[in-house]
Amino acid sequence: MTTDRALLFHLSDIHFGLEDRSALSWVADEIARRRPDAVMITGDLTMRARHREFAAARKWISSVDVPVTIEVGNHDMPYYNLVERFVTPYKRFRGLKAMIEREIDLPGVAIVPLKTTARAQWRFNWSKGSVSDKALARTLAAIDALPAGTTVLVTAHHPLVEVDTHGTALTRGGTRALAELARRKVAAVLTGHVHDAFDIVQETANGPVRMIGAGTLSHRIRSTPPSFNELTVVGGDIRVEVRNQEAALSSAMMIDEVPEDAMPPRSPGEPVAPVNRVPPVDPPVH
Repeated sequence: MTTDRALLFHLSDIHFGLEDRSALSWVADEIARRRPDAVMITGDLTMRARHREFAAARKWISSVDVPVTIEVGNHDMPYYNLVERFVTPYKRFRGLKAMIEREIDLPGVAIVPLKTTARAQWRFNWSKGSVSDKALARTLAAIDALPAGTTVLVTAHHPLVEVDTHGTALTRGGTRALAELARRKVAAVLTGHVHDAFDIVQETANGPVRMIGAGTLSHRIRSTPPSFNELTVVGGDIRVEVRNQEAALSSAMMIDEVPEDAMPPRSPGEPVAPVNRVPPVDPPVH
């Protein structure tokens, strides 16, 4: 008997406009080399939903020769054109629309989207998550239509409940949505938004649900370096490995010799490259 097996790459928060080009080049090489069955991008393709940022996103994603599904993040909604935000919020995804909230069916595994972004909310901060009745109903209907025994992965931008990271989601309707996904024995909910990876099991009124978050591939890091998640699904079991360049054994990550003007740390014990040091505000976007 053959056991269904899938290799999936989970990317998030690339933020073209402040993307980490070195990390993206490395990820593109990994996709070409490993040939995952699908790539899931859980939102925030861009920094400010500018046309040039979407153009850069299209160029990079068009080089990915595997099935791709994209969730829309809060940064992907028009910031400065409110008419467009309310009337045609996905207009700037030109060339990528077929991938937005795309369901992907693999042998024994299904990837089902759940929309968590909103054009507007009854609160000041529109960047936070919101699961509408309509969005949840659409996701649940797609899950219910799948063959029995399918391993279901749900993709969304915002974590449905808080996951004890520096970033917050504050997703309205998230607790109810998670409980409904638990009722249907969803294997995992894959999200982004908080820029740090996590893998936890959340209890709900209908049982536990695994929640898996991907970090960022941008310069907007919080507690961890740019990374993506590699998921191996075998017979319903999911193994997650957080991948970043620090562990990459590649000639692209090596140098031939130490430059003549290389200086040692300023004081004993001081690291050459400080970690977990986050600027108080985002770098300017030009």
